[in-house]
Amino acid sequence: MRTDACDNPTTPGSSPRSCEGAAAMLGFGKRQTEHPRIAQIRQLFLFATLRPRELRVVDGLLHERRYLKDEIVFDEREEGQALYVVLSGRVLICRQGDPVAGRIAEIPPGSLFGELALLDGAPRTAQARAAEDCQLAALSRSDFNGLVDTHGAIASKIALQLARDLGKKLVSKLVANDARPL
Repeated sequence: MRTDACDNPTTPGSSPRSCEGAAAMLGFGKRQTEHPRIAQIRQLFLFATLRPRELRVVDGLLHERRYLKDEIVFDEREEGQALYVVLSGRVLICRQGDPVAGRIAEIPPGSLFGELALLDGAPRTAQARAAEDCQLAALSRSDFNGLVDTHGAIASKIALQLARDLGKKLVSKLVANDARPL
């Protein structure tokens, strides 16, 4: 049976410190540090049911890009290609070319938009533009479809969360419409 210097503290040249160093060099006992983006996407409803390993798979599919203030993310009637996570800054959703009077919503950091693009390539119903300098992470429909093929359980969890959220939004819209006077 083989013993290493770290196994026998009486071995010359071995010490707890040198053994800890060897373990650290090999990565044992070392806690993996989480990518800051994973901490952000973990907070989103869409990814709330994913385990850490599953979050790392999704994180590997995200593509980051910086946008300058007033830069267009996508135009109204453009084919939906991806959903976007706002990592920093804010994004304005508005009618095409009318950011003031056509304002629909403002998307803050830690939120997402354009999620219907995961389901179909239907035309966008509004324009998205950077309300200020911002950083976005995109998950493309083609990457999501690839996830369905390679990691079906992860894709199913995301699709179920998407369905739940869309259902809540639909019910909320129906209730709001019923509350209006005729």
